[in-house]
Amino acid sequence: MTTKIGANYHKDGWSEFILWGPHLSQVDLKMVTSNERIIAMECDDRGYWRTHLKIEPDTLYFYQINQEKSFPDPASHYQPYGVHKASQVIDHHHFQWQDRDWCNLPLDELIIYELHVGTFTKKGTFTAIIDRLSQLKDLGINAIELMPVAQFPGDRNWGYDGVYPFAVQQSYGGVNGLKELVNACHQQGIAVILDVVYNHFGPEGNYTGNFAPYFSDKYQTPWGNALNFDGAYSYGVRNFFIENALYWLRDYHIDGLRLDAIHGIYDFGAKHFLWELKEEVNQLSKEVNRSFYLIAESDLNDVRIIRPHHLGGYGMDAQWSDDFHHCLHTILTGENKGYYQDFGKSEQLVKAYRESFVYSWNYSPHRQRYHGNFGGDRPPSQFVVYSQNHDQIGNRMLGERLSTLVSFDALKLAAGSIIISPYIPMIFMGEEYGEEAPFLYFISHNDPDLVEAVRQGRKAEFKSFNWETEPPDPYDIETFNQCQLNWDKWTQGKYQVLRNFYIKLIKMRRQIPALKDLTRENLEAKNWENTNVISVHRWNKNSQVFCIMNFDSEEIEINLNPPEGNWTKKLDSNEHQWLGKGVNLSQTLSKEQRLKIPEYSFIIYED
Repeated sequence: MTTKIGANYHKDGWSEFILWGPHLSQVDLKMVTSNERIIAMECDDRGYWRTHLKIEPDTLYFYQINQEKSFPDPASHYQPYGVHKASQVIDHHHFQWQDRDWCNLPLDELIIYELHVGTFTKKGTFTAIIDRLSQLKDLGINAIELMPVAQFPGDRNWGYDGVYPFAVQQSYGGVNGLKELVNACHQQGIAVILDVVYNHFGPEGNYTGNFAPYFSDKYQTPWGNALNFDGAYSYGVRNFFIENALYWLRDYHIDGLRLDAIHGIYDFGAKHFLWELKEEVNQLSKEVNRSFYLIAESDLNDVRIIRPHHLGGYGMDAQWSDDFHHCLHTILTGENKGYYQDFGKSEQLVKAYRESFVYSWNYSPHRQRYHGNFGGDRPPSQFVVYSQNHDQIGNRMLGERLSTLVSFDALKLAAGSIIISPYIPMIFMGEEYGEEAPFLYFISHNDPDLVEAVRQGRKAEFKSFNWETEPPDPYDIETFNQCQLNWDKWTQGKYQVLRNFYIKLIKMRRQIPALKDLTRENLEAKNWENTNVISVHRWNKNSQVFCIMNFDSEEIEINLNPPEGNWTKKLDSNEHQWLGKGVNLSQTLSKEQRLKIPEYSFIIYED
């Protein structure tokens, strides 16, 4: 059972204020009104300070500690004037939801579209996204994944520097803006997944340490001291983030959470935080009769994250699979610096199709140790795969998208390899039409010293890649502006062709039983004659598909021996309608034939 925190406004006009501060001797609620009021709060035996009073919605307030300094609420529901100013009471009962019949979509049917609110449109707001939903739906998208929207310093940021996990970023449109977007998505049959950060707070405006022992020096993370998930007083930290998850699902009707970098959550207690989080989410699901999903990002290659509780796992519904991306990226680009040195072989991509993880306790040259465990016993629907995402683009020095690194034929091949996989596909905003604008790292911190520290940190981050140029200034407004999508392109020339190619692929995934069935037992992948030609065979009862992919920059001739079946070609990336060089593969396949597979080809046959 969790403890509610923050300012919880009730329908009768009363609001309960709850703050966790077990080491504080006095806490007063300081109301910012024309007649400033200071109300003493009472503390229970777990260190939760409370008061209950009648108050108007939208009232501003601080918490005053030990009759000295005043700070915003760590669990603030809104920071209308930024991270250093007063918190605001929000009436969550006021919004008129119109999604009563919405009950979420099955996990294995999701086609996810990741986007950044600030750069997805020129306006950079939640409501501006609504105008683009019909285009996403036409594409075949049925779930959008929002990069973090919790309040961060300034008005532009990736979102991973958030310091108020309960407060919606005011420059995006705030509380009602997010609710309007979720409401509109549900009315169009689109689920909403929200990226949340439970492994650290951002550096500016983070006042949590003044209230309670949120941090532990037992473990170090890339962001400093780890959050205290397993030490003394960790119950309050765990409650804070579990309440946060329930808050998004309950009060904003969010359908699932993507948990950022859970390998940065250090918890060696008997019940891992993620396990407890999943239990509480399951309980909420029962109460409201609607499913919710928890999708983890992890670089551990550890199936404990997604195994159910009865098998000793944490119970996450799914996790991102970076191995699949790295295989695909390196084989298409030839890049081999940094962590890419662990990849680049076609047989690794074959293993990713078969088992999800490439590193399943094999030696990793980049890590200089053995890494990962076997993922082939978990359902493919527990893995999210992609050819691009915010990290893999934005963590490049120049933020280059795949569209600027490989040929048009290779872009079609990348799309096909993801969509026909047995995993949940995710598309990064603009990828579907070959957007060429970079996705760079950007900030708008107010502290000059912090801005300079970020600049130097970005430079240090790229040393292992030995890139010779300087990274763009993350604070420069032009860095941010460069990242905005060019929506005028998607109806023109090659951009429209690529988008139509995605539409065709997604329709096939939904309509062909063999592609719709996300099971590992009905899949066979192999690379042919030690080449970069890979085939994927998937079947379901009387339906089967056979896909041929050439990841080489040259035409390759192979002795093809397809599975038994009456094979008819359904899609060929070499066709002129896809701006290919022309078709040289026959409309049908027969046993034991020698075929020339054009470079960067994607061909799929159906029986």
